[in-house]
Amino acid sequence: MEYSKNLLPYNTNLLNNTLFLYNTFIIKTLKKVVLELAKQKKLNIKKLRVIQTKYPKNGNKLYSKSEILGEYRRLANSGQLKADSFIFDFLKTKPTRTISGVTPVTVLTKPYKCPGNCVFCPSEQEQPKSYLSSEPGAMRARMLAFDPYRQVKVRIQALRNIGHNTDKIELIILGGTWSSYPKKYQVWFLRECFKAMNEGGVLSYRGFMAGAVEPASKIDSQNDRSNNQANRYSQLNFTDLKVELLTQQKQNETSKHRCVGLVIETRPDCVNEDHVKWLRFLGATKIQLGVQTLDDKLLALNKRGHTVRQTEAAIRLLRLAGFKLHLHWMLNLYGSSPQKDLIDFKKLFGDEAMRPDEIKIYPCMLLKNTELNKLYKKGKYKPYSKSQLLELLIKGKSVVPRYCRISRLFRDIPSFEVVSGVKETNFRQIVQEEMKKRGLKCNCIRCREVRNLELSMKNVELKTIVYKTNIGKEIFLNYVLDDEKILGFLRLSLLFENVSSKNFIHEIRNSALIREVHVYGEAKQLIKRQKFDKEAGVQHLGLGKKLIERAERLAKENDYHKIAVISAIGTRGYYRKQGYKLDKLYMHKKVK
Repeated sequence: MEYSKNLLPYNTNLLNNTLFLYNTFIIKTLKKVVLELAKQKKLNIKKLRVIQTKYPKNGNKLYSKSEILGEYRRLANSGQLKADSFIFDFLKTKPTRTISGVTPVTVLTKPYKCPGNCVFCPSEQEQPKSYLSSEPGAMRARMLAFDPYRQVKVRIQALRNIGHNTDKIELIILGGTWSSYPKKYQVWFLRECFKAMNEGGVLSYRGFMAGAVEPASKIDSQNDRSNNQANRYSQLNFTDLKVELLTQQKQNETSKHRCVGLVIETRPDCVNEDHVKWLRFLGATKIQLGVQTLDDKLLALNKRGHTVRQTEAAIRLLRLAGFKLHLHWMLNLYGSSPQKDLIDFKKLFGDEAMRPDEIKIYPCMLLKNTELNKLYKKGKYKPYSKSQLLELLIKGKSVVPRYCRISRLFRDIPSFEVVSGVKETNFRQIVQEEMKKRGLKCNCIRCREVRNLELSMKNVELKTIVYKTNIGKEIFLNYVLDDEKILGFLRLSLLFENVSSKNFIHEIRNSALIREVHVYGEAKQLIKRQKFDKEAGVQHLGLGKKLIERAERLAKENDYHKIAVISAIGTRGYYRKQGYKLDKLYMHKKVK
């Protein structure tokens, strides 16, 4: 499928010439804003507003914090002023974007046929299946012609512009069902993503972007991709593409923007042994799996195209391979009820074949261009009321175990797209506030993340949670503050001996398996530090190393002689420092 003409990017030469002239004009007043800002002894919002008003943009507008931050960074990098971490933090916007320890960068694949025919799924001609052009991420991807290189570049630059560190990136690939795309496209797509992370410089797709104050000639050399036919995957050799991907991956091990996690989305019926190995070759570490429900009748009614047995088989294979399991679950499906949904939700954690590491909860939303809307008009479907949905989500959050993270509670779809039902996009906040009123709390990882709390290591304790799966034992090691806030964790899989010895991935047979190591707190720069300080935060306390050492001792105590880790491309260097060596798809170490 080729891109339609109206999806091609803007005329980059015209854009960059305009950008250059604009930058020449504004940089004079913007520099004055920054220099006066740097002189302030006790900076606050009131003082910032006075300076913004004194040096207006175009004579009547105020410079945004992101624009000021971009110029501050430029002046600091050129040595025209001394960098101050307080000013960087003060000018930063949307701090929660990187508060979980990594910088998420989401990209969408191009529109492509989907193996499913779900009744609730919208379908727009120039969007991947299930995505709407009004959604922010989908809108950005379409403006960039679904070009993976452009999407990664623009997103990294946008995050830098508002003050976020982009050294450690979790690359999240959404869009159509990944497994249904041709392998050639998959390799090309990821090659372009890694290439974007590995290369420096900036890329703009609309007017002036704060901080992107490079000469037009310099930007143009990076931006001129609109007519570069060599980048079209269909014209490239598959073998050469794979070699190029491996080359880009190798480079990413030491690049400025390292991929510390690669998330890919697929369906249970697309998962088999060969495909799981392929996902590891691509560098994936976490799989988002569209489970939706554990009721075969509901799956059939909603035309999902797979069964619960296929879901169980997919989870088993992914767990054998050490992937982080991120399940999608839906409530208010056609044919369901609040009572059925609660029973179904509890199965996610009661059934040893499930027990995900992370979940996205998607209340089914009634959208215009869907088969479900036709059923609604016939009186065969009714969305839950606000009170029904609120009660169900409160009951669900109350039973989530401490080893699981709820990454999403409600899909971010503009209210005007919803035909009927709950339209508030901040429903997670509504649920949390109501739980607080009732004296209830959610124990999921996200609700317990340490974020930027002040802490003393005297109150930090290593806790261990052990739970069974249908193929072995999971050990969740986690450092907690005052028995509540979580600073970091490690997931260790100890498979049953008769399972591990027959693992379809020979490389990790008879090995204990580290599936995830994660330290929370704001994403920090990849630097060397000798001891903890306020600027370094939780990310440089050495908790990751301590968790790995504990996992290795547990592996030995359980009679394992070797341990493997499903390392992301950008964390290979870190594990090498811990004594691990790369084989083919995993990193390994003998347990002494």
